[in-house]
Amino acid sequence: MEQQQNLDRHAPWPFMKMHGLGNDFVVIDGRKTGGGPGSAVIAAMADRHFGVGFDQLAVILPSDQVDARLVFYNADGSISAACGNATRCIARHLLDESGAKTLRLATDHAVLMAEDAGNGLTRVNMGPPVLDWDRIPLAQDIDTLHLPIDGDPVATGMGNPHMTFFVPDVSGIHLEHFGPIHENHPLYPQRTNVEIVQVVSKDEIILRIWERGTGITWASGSCSCAAVVAAARRGLTGRRVKVNVPGGVLEIDWREDGVWMTGPTAHVFDGVWRG
Repeated sequence: MEQQQNLDRHAPWPFMKMHGLGNDFVVIDGRKTGGGPGSAVIAAMADRHFGVGFDQLAVILPSDQVDARLVFYNADGSISAACGNATRCIARHLLDESGAKTLRLATDHAVLMAEDAGNGLTRVNMGPPVLDWDRIPLAQDIDTLHLPIDGDPVATGMGNPHMTFFVPDVSGIHLEHFGPIHENHPLYPQRTNVEIVQVVSKDEIILRIWERGTGITWASGSCSCAAVVAAARRGLTGRRVKVNVPGGVLEIDWREDGVWMTGPTAHVFDGVWRG
């Protein structure tokens, strides 16, 4: 298996700043740098006052099997197997760079298909959801559709673990307090992302997000996918749903071949980290 190479040096690191609906990323092209920075540098870059600031950092690596390999890190320097909006942002960059209409991108979760959806939108297949307790993973064999936690959340894996709550009004949840308590719940040995969902109709939800290792974010692709999978499993929505996040709208479509996510991306600026 192709491995990410973390280089133990502090500077310089050329980077691209991108975002999908306000879910923002630093992207390092490891095809040019030979790899990505270590966890200490990643955490320093993530600081929004003393660094660049981001929700996740992604490294693009070469591959002889697919169009590129992507490795993701949370703001605290921990690794994440999946990051949907970063995948879309990088896919848009690589589609524009190559002139291709479709791509195959390898992540620690799966090989993902990406395509130009037209009208400036980019679509990525995040792969089938993980519904088995031991693969999410959870600490014990338990019904993933009804966790024994106050609020009756759903457990889902989208390359990273998720805990989804359904509430009448998402604005009534104090996410700064609610998020970290559940991120570190003992039922999740690798911690978890936390989603708060308000169902508007069979094809629309409102979503607030607490991301593992990052905190509150304006959007999240994997969290949006997990929220729709959970809602569809509960019979609260269909499998094609408009997801309203603080940063805008994502379209999620849970098909037979995986969970497809469509939305806008932005390449904001380029820079060089000299910390």
